[in-house]
Order: sequence, then C-alpha cells, then structure tokens
Amino acid sequence: MGNKTIRDSYLPYGRQWIDEEDIQSVVNVLKGDYLTTGPAVGEFEKAVASYVGTKYAVAFSNGTAALHGACFAVGIGEGDEVITTPMTFAASSNCVLYRGGKPVFADIDPQTYNIDPKKVEELVNVNTKAIISVHYTGQPVAIDEIHQLAKRHNLVVIEDAAHALGATYKGKKIGSLSDMTMFSFHPVKHITSGEGGIITTNNEEYYEKLLQFRSHGITRDPDKMIENHGPWYYEMQFLGFNYRMTDIQAALGASQLKKIDKFVDLRKKYVAMYNEAFKGIDEIQTPYQDENGLSSWHLYIIRLDLENLLGSRKEIFEALLNENIGVNVHYIPVHLLPYYSQLGYRRGICPNAEKLYEEIITLPLFPAMTEEDVMDVIAVVNKVINNYRK
Repeated sequence: MGNKTIRDSYLPYGRQWIDEEDIQSVVNVLKGDYLTTGPAVGEFEKAVASYVGTKYAVAFSNGTAALHGACFAVGIGEGDEVITTPMTFAASSNCVLYRGGKPVFADIDPQTYNIDPKKVEELVNVNTKAIISVHYTGQPVAIDEIHQLAKRHNLVVIEDAAHALGATYKGKKIGSLSDMTMFSFHPVKHITSGEGGIITTNNEEYYEKLLQFRSHGITRDPDKMIENHGPWYYEMQFLGFNYRMTDIQAALGASQLKKIDKFVDLRKKYVAMYNEAFKGIDEIQTPYQDENGLSSWHLYIIRLDLENLLGSRKEIFEALLNENIGVNVHYIPVHLLPYYSQLGYRRGICPNAEKLYEEIITLPLFPAMTEEDVMDVIAVVNKVINNYRK
C-alpha cells in the first residue's frame, strides 16, 4: 500500500454527542433560579434510579467523588482492605486510599478481562471489608460468584459501573444488583453531564450517609440534629466534602439519559461491524462476551498476537495514530503506576492483567460515529496489520 492515509481527519476513541435538546435543557437552567444543587439534581437522581431499578440514587460532582462516598458509607477506614481489579482507572482504588484503607488487587480472568472471583477469594482475610468490582469495557463481571463469596465472608459489594450504564446481567440492569453501584458521566461515557457521577442503592442507610457526605457532612433535617436553634439551623456532624452536582450538570445528564437506549444500540451496531470485519484476522483477538451479561460497550479492545507481528504494540499503535485513528490503551494496571510502586505494590502480583496490558489497543467507539467512520477504522486496522504481518 502507498503512504496516503485512509482518513484525512482525526477520529478520537470516544466523544460526547450533544444535540439541541441537551443544549436547551442547560439554557433553561441558566435562565432559572438554581445553578448549583437544586430541583434538577433531584429529578436526575429519580430518572437514573428509575432506569436502573433502584430505590435511591445520589448524584456527585464526578465518579471518583461518588466512589469516595461509597467507601465512606460502608465505613472503610484505617486497616481495612478492599479487593479490586488492576485493569481499571486509578479512581477505583484511590477511593480506598482516601479513607485510609488498603486496596488489594486481584488478577483478572484472561478471557473476560474482568476481576476473577477465584482470585478474589484467595485474597480475603480478616481485614477485608469490601469488594469493588469493575465492569471493564461495559461487560458485567461474574456478579453471582462475587455475591456468593461476599455473603460467605460478610463483605460489601460496590460495583464500579463507570463503563456499564445500559448493560445487563442475567436480564437485570447493572445498577440494581449490589449494595451500591457507581456510574460516571464523563464526556466519553455513555451519557454525559460534563463531569458527574452517581451512586445507586436500595439501602436507605447508605443513601442517607451519601447525601450528607457530599455536602460537608452537614444536615438540615431536624430529626437528625443534636440541637435545634431555629429554622436557620444546621449541623455538621462529620467531616464530609463538597461533592455536590450542579443543576447545570444534572439538566444535561437528564436530557442525555432519554437517549441512552439509542446510544447503546449504536455502540452495539458498531461493535458487530468490528467483530465481523476482524474475525478473519488471526493476529487480532476480539473481545469475548460472557453469556450471562450483555455489555453496553463503553470500549472496544483488540488484543494483538505480537508473536505473529513484526512490530511492537507501540509501533502498531503509532501506525494507527498516523492514519488519524485516535487509538488509546485502557488501562495501565493500577499497581504499576509510580505512586502505587511507592506504596510497595510490585509487578508480578497480577500476571494476567500485566500481560493483557502489553497486548491491547482501544479502537474508536462512540454513538456519534458514523458507519463510514467505522469502515475507516476497519480499513486502517487491516492496512496496519498487513504491513506488520510476519
């Protein structure tokens, strides 16, 4: 093939899709009385709770703040251990560190790339308090197995579902199955509120704690107060944070949520196109899908058979970038990050995750793509693999 690129313009790996309805929803808030936490936040929380099938939802300024709140609600503190996966963004374990706890990394299932329940059980000890399971790329984890071992060891299960809005496990929506579930509304996620996150739960105690935690630990509820000096009075009862979502964010999120099914359907359509196109390329492994779960496809990951390719992953990655395909890598295993190395985490504790990291590339996948964009990605991947094939 010649040196001419297939695409003239850059295609990112992910991007939001904002339409006029979304814009107008934000304009309406800007013209109203509330910009920070007001009625739009409550409406958005109800809409998310209704969509996933839970009693409660508590919105936060971002997904990391929401995970921090979840760790607070279950009482993670000094000496407590929380088991999670290394194949995730740092927030999934940082939230444990914020509370003085210790993240413990369990290796992944080499087929699904999700946390392996057998590896989790091997790590449970008297200090283990919770499991933070991550639905990597949108594919649900083995929830039944996680719940069974959590029950045996009296552990709390928090689902990091930043990738999984719209995903289902055994016919039930992610968000309604565990003690708490976190969703993220960052612009590359299924829907966006600019920045934003939410915790869904059926547990009233957790719900009440989350509400107070996101607002400095302050309550204005007379039934919870130690004293009451009058209508103006409030009490700060513990050290919380200013993690409130704004009405501007919530209005955008609520407008976006109306389109979630359309967005997920488009992701699934483009994934089917990728899978069909790549099934004949021996040097590429397409994502496995467990029969118990339906992924909502936040990310599309290909795994390279580097033994049968001439170049390194870096060379192939750069070749794709040079063709204006905005590839990425998700993720550098958390325990390999410099800060975690300083805490004593070492290479070798999660060999499956470490090997996966060396061989994966994230291809563009988002609803605002066109079929022509998908065909461009397919053509570029074919071109690059052909150029590097042994």
